[in-house]
Amino acid sequence: MTTNKATRSKDVTLVGAGLAGCLLATLLGRRGYDVTVLERRADPRRAGAERGRSINLALSARGLDALERVGLREEALAAALPMRGRMVHPVTGSPNFQSYSADGTRAINSISRSGLNEALLDTAEKTPGVTVLFESRVEAVDLERGVVTVARPDGVQELAASIVLACDGAYSATRRAVQFREGTNYAQDFLEHGYKELTIPARDGDFAIDPTALHIWARGGSMMIALPNLDKSFTCTLFWPKDGPGGLSSLSTAAQVRAHFAREYPDVVDLMPTLAEDYLANPVGSLVTVRAWPWTAHGAAASVALVGDAAHAIVPFYGQGANCAFEDAIEIDTLLDRHDGDWSRVLPAYEKARKPNTDAIAAMALQNFVEMRDLVNSRVHRTKNTAMHALERWFPSLVVSRYELVSFSTVPYAEVLRRTRRQGRVLTTIGALGATALGAIAARGLRRR
Repeated sequence: MTTNKATRSKDVTLVGAGLAGCLLATLLGRRGYDVTVLERRADPRRAGAERGRSINLALSARGLDALERVGLREEALAAALPMRGRMVHPVTGSPNFQSYSADGTRAINSISRSGLNEALLDTAEKTPGVTVLFESRVEAVDLERGVVTVARPDGVQELAASIVLACDGAYSATRRAVQFREGTNYAQDFLEHGYKELTIPARDGDFAIDPTALHIWARGGSMMIALPNLDKSFTCTLFWPKDGPGGLSSLSTAAQVRAHFAREYPDVVDLMPTLAEDYLANPVGSLVTVRAWPWTAHGAAASVALVGDAAHAIVPFYGQGANCAFEDAIEIDTLLDRHDGDWSRVLPAYEKARKPNTDAIAAMALQNFVEMRDLVNSRVHRTKNTAMHALERWFPSLVVSRYELVSFSTVPYAEVLRRTRRQGRVLTTIGALGATALGAIAARGLRRR
């Protein structure tokens, strides 16, 4: 990191009051930093969540570990519903349940993104030294002068800034302000699929379908999922191609919507009384993987670091986007201890430590999309999962599934990828040796005849 005036700064400008931004602001405020949080939106606690933009979070071990550090773990769990596996709905026939863990007891937790964000905002604002400025859109970052240009309701202002932490999402304005510097690489890869949210409301005062599972209607190339809410509704999310036959743009009338759902999702269509209205009114969201490097940039007077989706947005198919971003915040907090608050050592160590892990979960999230939409209905896939869970129970110190390591541990993602690849090679070899041995036994039996 180029030496500048900010190496020991106790003033931090943090852009974005989302999940990771609020967590990081709280952690820094508790360390005695003066943190100014700039958020382009109005206060969501007053304005409310955007229609059709929630995508419930699947909060798991990594996120819970982070929330524990700011005293929010139990509050989050009280506002969440545990999901112990997938309930897979075929077009015809009965749904089948596929446990996430070998013992059937571990769960990921369905929680409202907006509700968790509000709890983190409350915690951040109660932390001494933290100030949140809403309706404050970053327009430029000048690292040579140490200035952030911000558009606010009362006009454009220049705010002094020495350490700038960009937690403002996949379409980060802070990143755009510095990404064209020489030596900076940036790419965004969009899936051909988009997403649209729908709702299954409570029925007769109770859940319309099983609230202990994440529901999947996998249709090969597309799918719908549903996660339970505390009000006994379900947030449903369609992951369909944006265009073409069967795409999100292909249904333009209420009759087309109802007919398509009756054909593709017959067991649930009658549970969605506002299906057509919601489908036609709710927006289509994009699914993007963001890759940037380096995550830091430095000038004479200031340094900037990308955090969370601003550095490494991933698709949501492992439920790890927020969990992963929380780990970024924890890494920075940990490194401030290790390097005695010296930002010139903290920021390079942060990007070096986190980049391999975020690359790993980005790859695994894309792989899990294929599994969720194409494979969960397969009898072969179910048999493999059953066999894996049996091996985990029989040899718990040797065999652990990728899903368990990602969702129910804090093992670094890159190590998860390495470990499960090694494990896969070993299991393949054992399987081949077993097949060879059985073949030899069968051959001897035939010769004896």
